[in-house]
This record gives sequence, C-alpha cells and structure tokens, in this order.
Amino acid sequence: MLKSLHLKNFTVFADATFDFGKHLNVIVGENGSGKSHVLKAAYVAIAVSAQRAATAPNDSPTKSYLETAIADKLRNTFRPDELGRLARRRWGPSPCEMIYRFDQPTLDLSLRFSATAKSKVVITKLPATWVDKLPVFLPTRELLTIYPGFVSLYETSQTQFEETWRDTSLLLGNLLARGPRESAIKALLAPLEEAMGGVVELDKAGRFYLNLKSGRLEMHLVAEGLRKLAMIARLIATGSLLDKGYLFWDEPEANLNPKIVKAVARTILQVAQSGIQVFIATHSLFLLRELYILQKQNYPNFDTRCFGLHTGSDGAVSVQQGKTMDDIGDITALDEDLQQAERYLDTEMGVPLTSPSITHAE
Repeated sequence: MLKSLHLKNFTVFADATFDFGKHLNVIVGENGSGKSHVLKAAYVAIAVSAQRAATAPNDSPTKSYLETAIADKLRNTFRPDELGRLARRRWGPSPCEMIYRFDQPTLDLSLRFSATAKSKVVITKLPATWVDKLPVFLPTRELLTIYPGFVSLYETSQTQFEETWRDTSLLLGNLLARGPRESAIKALLAPLEEAMGGVVELDKAGRFYLNLKSGRLEMHLVAEGLRKLAMIARLIATGSLLDKGYLFWDEPEANLNPKIVKAVARTILQVAQSGIQVFIATHSLFLLRELYILQKQNYPNFDTRCFGLHTGSDGAVSVQQGKTMDDIGDITALDEDLQQAERYLDTEMGVPLTSPSITHAE
C-alpha cells in the first residue's frame, strides 16, 4: 500500500503531501488543478519498480538503474519536452522532490531533479526491494479499439501517446487468469457482464469483441461507455485487478451516462474490497454521491481518503484532505452542480428566479 506521496516544486504543486487510504482515494479539483498529475506521479515510481521485478526479479534496486528508469518513465508518462519542464518554475533554484512512503518501509523511495535536468533524476532514498505487482492505469479514453498493433506501434515508432496507454494495453493482452482465483474473478465480473449484456473476448488476431447472446459485436461498434466497462472487465478477467495491487483511474465518469456510472462506482468499490488500493481523479458530483451511497450501505469500514485541489493566486495548487468530502473545501465544479439542482427545484416549485442572467434572458 502506498501510504503517502510528497510533491515539492512538481508541476503545479509547490509543496503538497497526500496521505492515502488503504482502500479508496478520491482526488477532486477543477480542470488544470493537477488531478491527473497526482495519479501519474504516484503511478510512475510503482510502475518502474514492478516492471523491474517482473523482468529481473533477482536484481536488487540500484541508484544507477532507478535514476535512468524513473526519468524515462516520467518523460514518457507526462510527455514534457525535457524532464526539467516538470519542475515548477519560480525565482531561484527550485529542485523538484518526490517522496514515496509505503506500508512496507523497504519500498520507500525519494528522488529529486532540477529544472535543467534532461535524462536522469537523483535518488535520495533507495528502496531495498521491488514492488511485487504491476499497477493498472486507466486513462480517460478506452483502449480496446486501438489495441490491435498499438504496443508494437508504440515501441517501434516515435509517438506522443502517453506510456500509460502502452502499459495498460500490455495488461489487456494477458492470458485469462485460471486456478483458485477464478471464483473471485467471476464474482467481480458478474455485475459488469450484466451491465454490458455480454462477455469480452480477444481473438487470435488481437481484436476485442463483446460476445452477446445475439452474436459477437466488434468492439468499435460497441457504445463508448460499455467499452470502458469492457476494459476494466478484461483487466479483472486476466487477474490484473485482483488481490494486492494498485488501480489509478483518471475520470472514470468520462463519456458515461448515469446508469453506467453507477456500475462503475460499484466496480470501484468491489475492486477495492478485493485488495486493490484504488486512486481516482474526478469532478463528477454524480459519481461522488454514488460512491458515498454505496460505501455507506455496503462498505462502512473502508479506509477512504478524499483530496481537494485548490489553485492559489500564485498558480500553486494546495491540497485539503480528510476522510470525507466535507474535509476538502469548496470545489467550484461541484458547487455548480449543486446550484443547478437548486435552480431546477426552484423552477419546478414555481419559485421566482433572481439570477441576473436568467432575468435578462426573460
């Protein structure tokens, strides 16, 4: 479990610490407030460690390896022109610092780099062991329709796609999990397959289909909301989202209707219950309320943390955090949803509208 992440002079963050919960972590903020940056910053170090554990399990962590590998991962995930562009600019030297603390102290890692850094970071705290399971990063876009040939294209061509897309595509192509874990996987898949009306399949040519009762449907003909469900269903079926591990999901609600968002909320909590530490970034009031309702009803003992990102007058983003949404301060995007609901109720009840813009329109 990732216990905390400290970011100093990193992109929009001058000095921010995130103390994470064991089960669910919800990051809320306006567009441009750094929600995705937090997810990616946490993901990068975990992914580098876990990928090394998978390819060279007998090797111990070394500064020389991590200083290059993490720099590469940061560049390929954030896609700046140079590594140093990720360091927040201000008067005087301002090196960026990133500190990761885990429930297992042998995994603790910290690093820094300057605004002039190009290809390496400096490791200031070397972990003694590797993370033992690959994290999952779900971007706002579904990947099943671009899966055929995408990994080979990414690895053989100069592209501007984020490396999280490549990492997740590799996991989507894994073989289906078999053995003792199948019963747990089936329990997680059942509500997703019911919502989709079918089962996700990968053919020998590397193309995904949704197998319906009426026959197979090519994935690019499936509605986008269902494709996002299909992506997480596939990752559950391969065992990537079972037992210990990490899920980072950027705006799960993007392009989904409320009915599908409800299924997504239920899946998020079920995945967290299975032992995955979940991190989501959102500004959807509907999703937040659905998570709250389901958690109150079915998961009252979850260790959950909420984070509100707030941009100051100097452009730096600060964080307010706590166990509930009441602890994160006012988020304009959420307030707008609430105010619209109040205006709608006022309209239905015949209460006069006093908004200047509405009065002018009348």
